[in-house]
Amino acid sequence: MSAAPVIPLTSVFADTFPEMATPWRAADPPDPRLLILNRPLAEELGLDPDWLETPAGVRFLTGTNLPEQAKPVAQGYAGHQFGGYSPRLGDGRALLLGELHGRDIHLKGSGRTPWARGGDGLAAVGPMLREYVISEAMHALGIPTTRSLAVVATGKSIVRENLAPGAVLTRVAASHLRVGSFQFARATGDADLLRRLADHAIARHHPHAGNALELFQAVVDAQAELIAKWMLTGFVHGVMNTDNMTISGETIDYGPCAFMDAFDPATVFSSIDETGRYAYGNQPTIAQWNLARLAESLLPLFDDDQEKAIALATEALGTFRTRYARATIAGMSAKLGLKTDNAPLAEDLLAHLAAEKADFTSFFRRLAAGDETGDWVDRWRAENPDTEAMNRVNPIYIPRNHLVEEALADGEVRHLLEAVTSPFDERPELARYAAPAPPDFGTYRTFCGT
Repeated sequence: MSAAPVIPLTSVFADTFPEMATPWRAADPPDPRLLILNRPLAEELGLDPDWLETPAGVRFLTGTNLPEQAKPVAQGYAGHQFGGYSPRLGDGRALLLGELHGRDIHLKGSGRTPWARGGDGLAAVGPMLREYVISEAMHALGIPTTRSLAVVATGKSIVRENLAPGAVLTRVAASHLRVGSFQFARATGDADLLRRLADHAIARHHPHAGNALELFQAVVDAQAELIAKWMLTGFVHGVMNTDNMTISGETIDYGPCAFMDAFDPATVFSSIDETGRYAYGNQPTIAQWNLARLAESLLPLFDDDQEKAIALATEALGTFRTRYARATIAGMSAKLGLKTDNAPLAEDLLAHLAAEKADFTSFFRRLAAGDETGDWVDRWRAENPDTEAMNRVNPIYIPRNHLVEEALADGEVRHLLEAVTSPFDERPELARYAAPAPPDFGTYRTFCGT
């Protein structure tokens, strides 16, 4: 058995921002059982994966066996949820254990905190395994994301629509600073807190930024690049509230998210998104709206003259569309194997895909294989595309919704993980993981609990 290691967990956020950090302890699970461990990520973090599989290690993963110096906290933040402002959100069922080599170690489903707003603070096995699969697939696709280190069953049933087995997800992030963090700081009226938070974000994520305005510009750029990557893979986040937009530019909070099958800009998966606010095609607009809320929070740091501060913020925010468009066209050109960007060709393709309701993922692999015909394809071939390069950027395997649901129903996600964590390498034995959903799969709906 591996000896207990020395884990150099720090408490930078807890020590620096006591105004935004509520000291708290994870609930003690009655019968913790490790369901899945990300051994490569553990090694990357300097953790011994063999030890993490021991009872003591599993208790570390649930936050109940921490180093003596650890100061776990529930973080406070505000946010706009579906456009409505909530001044007091925070980690209702989550806990920041601390930082390890500059990265957050964070729990979800670890029990009710003072920020819980009436919730039970718990999570079910299925949704936590789902986040594990999708976040690791996003990482393999080259999309900035929080990572999943482990899922531990708690041995306790939780009440949802029915009784469900409980679980804790251990995740890793560059940090959990978000737009809502700055909204919270601004709402306190504490100018020093707002400035310290901005300085902390600069030091941790954007050290090239010399001031708050340059920090804002860096976040605009990072989010433009991130949303472009979402759009190029057909990813629909589903709940783009301001408390779910990171300052680092990582994807966070895999709630009612899913990957689009048939291409349709109006695609919505979330059961509570009745107006389509967070539909696939709306994601760039919503991202820019969220960034405007960040700008409002940072205004006092841009300039003492409010009119000048607003002008500076407006100018920086205005670069989002240009940066996003440039990233999208470059990414689409790569997906098409083109040596130079061709926006008209790409735009015509998206119109064609929408009209045909074509499968967004498999289309590009079929195109590279020569299995597509038509006038648009003739125009594309005239550009002398590099089909080998296409297969290096177009995945054959993604966490298709029917496969995710099937894996969760079976309680076995390892085969799906094998496919989606090497998404570009075709393997004949995994052919079923490349196939679109069967016709009887029907309309797919996800829930915030998932």
